[in-house]
Amino acid sequence: MRDRTDGGYGSERSRGVNPVVGVAVLIAITVCLAGVLAVGAASWSLEATGPDAAFDLSVDGETGEVAIGHVAGDSIDVRNLSLVIAVEGTELADQPPTPTVGAPGFQGTPTGPFNEQADPEWRSGERASVFVADTNDPRPSAGDSVTVRLVVDDQRIAVLETTAT
Repeated sequence: MRDRTDGGYGSERSRGVNPVVGVAVLIAITVCLAGVLAVGAASWSLEATGPDAAFDLSVDGETGEVAIGHVAGDSIDVRNLSLVIAVEGTELADQPPTPTVGAPGFQGTPTGPFNEQADPEWRSGERASVFVADTNDPRPSAGDSVTVRLVVDDQRIAVLETTAT
């Protein structure tokens, strides 16, 4: 008969350790898996996101025209759009409402869907522009960095930046 107290392989002592190690490994795997799932679930957003679209920006420092082209993606209802224009990091004193015809700080009539007389759906391939008046501060000049932030229903959909020509 074999003595089971000798501490060798197959002893009572090693048999008692194996289940403990197995349970510890299973708990560690469960905790890791729960952590991965928690991080993944936290990154999911149940909120509605804004439209997905691409734009390009050009600014004419001589005329004050800020033109934005809808290059690709979802149509934008400009009635739900707000623009924030900044020159050299400073936001204009008067921001353009959309759509509009004649707004403080802007001259002439906006073009494309920014004009309230036009179709408010801004589709891919269309350009829209506003003309910053001399009374608005700061007015873009050639060489200035100009940033335009586009927001739809409180969701930022684009931040565009260019240098005025």
